[in-house]
Amino acid sequence: MVSQYLFVHSENPQERLIAKAVDSLRRGGVMIYPTDSVYAIGCHLGDKSALERIRSIRQLDKNHNFTLVCRDLSELGSYARVENSAFRLLKSKTPGPFTFILNATSEVPKRLQHPKRKTIGIRVPNSAIVKALLEELREPIMSVTLTMPDDQYPLTDPYEIKQLMNHHVDVIIDGGYCGLEPTTVIDLTDHTPQLLRQGAGDFSDFA
Repeated sequence: MVSQYLFVHSENPQERLIAKAVDSLRRGGVMIYPTDSVYAIGCHLGDKSALERIRSIRQLDKNHNFTLVCRDLSELGSYARVENSAFRLLKSKTPGPFTFILNATSEVPKRLQHPKRKTIGIRVPNSAIVKALLEELREPIMSVTLTMPDDQYPLTDPYEIKQLMNHHVDVIIDGGYCGLEPTTVIDLTDHTPQLLRQGAGDFSDFA
């Protein structure tokens, strides 16, 4: 297997290339793509075998949380229970470089939820490429950060990503360099927001 390598414009994504990437996702493909924080690796929400491929590439255990990358807050609401106070915070911080931990609804497959807490990570990136992918797919992408086993930082150079991953995934979207900082992770399952990881997003408004 050799990956499809697609040069996609970061501000004006080419519809033909976006459609090609989404077609691969629908057929069970695994995709590497840029976000507003770092590169991510993702697949179709309901595809168990693609999920296991990502676990194998990243060498993740069964307890590692995946994130549902959503188009907007209305889509987010199908997969997570959002209290009114949390909704106001979400509205002020989306789209943006945040991952929110929320209580999962029954729409979320059990294998994607935290095994004990029944929670899910949700994200709405501020990225033209991601927005175009989600508009074409019409449902969330199941994702994790593209950090290789034993690496401290995620991969950011599209050329390096191609060299390392060319025979492991179905699609690589080259949208240029991403940053080194992953998302800021906020737990909104309780009344008080909890900072789980400081990343690219500003947590000061939550405190």
